[in-house]
Amino acid sequence: MNDSQQRGKTRRSRARRAELISIGRKLFADTAYDALCMDDIARQAGVAKGLIYYYFKSKRGYYLAIVEDSVAGLVARARGDTDLPNAERLRRTVDGYLQYAEHHPAAYRTIATGGVGCDAEVLAVRDAVREELVATIAEGAYGHRTLPPIARLALVGWLSAVEGTTLEWIGGPSAPDRPGRARLGALLARQLRATLAVIEEFAPECPAPPPEEGTFENVGDLAPVTGSP
Repeated sequence: MNDSQQRGKTRRSRARRAELISIGRKLFADTAYDALCMDDIARQAGVAKGLIYYYFKSKRGYYLAIVEDSVAGLVARARGDTDLPNAERLRRTVDGYLQYAEHHPAAYRTIATGGVGCDAEVLAVRDAVREELVATIAEGAYGHRTLPPIARLALVGWLSAVEGTTLEWIGGPSAPDRPGRARLGALLARQLRATLAVIEEFAPECPAPPPEEGTFENVGDLAPVTGSP
């Protein structure tokens, strides 16, 4: 096999693996890990069981690959543009987070809840992504990823609220007045701004980004929340 054929085979292999991860993400989003055997997974995925073993070695390996892939996608989306002013970067981070949840609800549920059921290794992956997201917020706000304990606790509290709000948003009934992503993002960004202001009171070494650096929300998006014209 020459180099060109090898590269083609590698691309097809990666595409097939990604396809299996996408299928598995939907399966595990609604069914407990222990309730699915490899035969069930293969049948619902429409593939031979041996193909899943070939790529992932075991059911657990398959599940962890799904979680890790979901985490990578969420973190990449949330990081967004790194060359923007701090306040605008934070707004983009919130929007990127919601955009990921909106378009990948099954993957988001797996990340935010630690998967269906309780799995220590999956929970560890979830905790790692939370730490990364807190660090991303800190970098956007302060230009560095290290935080004093009081500031970290405040941001973890805000992120926990964001997770619960987002889960409700993607899973709740589609009511006529259900907020769109822009409106919800404006609400969460305003809450983040308030959190950063409180952090500054308790940790003056962590000053909130000044308003003149950018805006946390577009005025048009925020108007339905504040009642402002």
